[in-house]
Amino acid sequence: MNIVYKSDPERGRRWAALFAELAPEAQFRLWPEVGDPETVDYLIAWQPPDNLMQRFPNLKVLFSVGAGADQFDYAGLPPGLPVVRMIEPGLTQGMVEYVTFAVLGLHRDMPRYLHQQQCGEWQPHPVMPAARRRIGVMGLGQLGEASLAALTALGFSCHGWSRTPRDLPGVRCWAGQAELPDFLAASDILVCLLPLTAETRGLLNRDLFSGLPHGAALVQAGRGPQLNQPDLLAALETGQIRAAVLDVTDPEPLPSDHPFWAHPSIWLTPHIASQTQPESAVASLLENVRRFERGEPMTGVVDRQRGY
Repeated sequence: MNIVYKSDPERGRRWAALFAELAPEAQFRLWPEVGDPETVDYLIAWQPPDNLMQRFPNLKVLFSVGAGADQFDYAGLPPGLPVVRMIEPGLTQGMVEYVTFAVLGLHRDMPRYLHQQQCGEWQPHPVMPAARRRIGVMGLGQLGEASLAALTALGFSCHGWSRTPRDLPGVRCWAGQAELPDFLAASDILVCLLPLTAETRGLLNRDLFSGLPHGAALVQAGRGPQLNQPDLLAALETGQIRAAVLDVTDPEPLPSDHPFWAHPSIWLTPHIASQTQPESAVASLLENVRRFERGEPMTGVVDRQRGY
């Protein structure tokens, strides 16, 4: 198997060492070194090169180096080329950690206390029991399901929303546009883990925020273009949203004069919620390659009609 890796070079060197250990028969190259382009079977990338099939005419599979695959321009990809997003334990665990941190921080009013610290103010506030705090997670794929399992274990009242019906232990599940208003009304802390599609672009806007309980909080770990930034600032100004934890923005990074940087009710992190771990990512990708070569279904294949 001939594989080209086109992403962060430092991570790529770790991937190369792991491929040498786990699949010594593979020809693994780091972009821009590709060897004979006609022999390249698999490309691992966040952003593939232009004219992909002209560069690699015999490419069999395009693998995303991350959990998302919305960054690809599908109009420029052959309809029959499988596109596979990364599904591996390290990504899932990272997101569970981030969502748990963010929800606990918002639940215990930590953005408020940090602002008080910066102002030299010592003022305690009432603590609500976790069982009375309703957490709503939008997106019930692997990341959403795992995050809800952790939040349920902490005693929160957990709710989940997805496009199609799901059934998760200890979670009240809602589905489709018809049930979205009731889901929002039951979400004191809203967590967005949705993929970016035409339907989710701009979804986190004034109308959605108005459907949340007054004083709700937001965790955005989906995709930057899902958030209407002026609408969030307006909701924070009125108190409809009391605080937000944002790991993704549009653009990334934000301009230096953007109001999110210094807003006292926003915690901003640089798209670090969930990152692939080389050891588990390489093992997962190799298993998918072997499945493909045996003629078996791969995990994480993108449904282009759905966008994920």
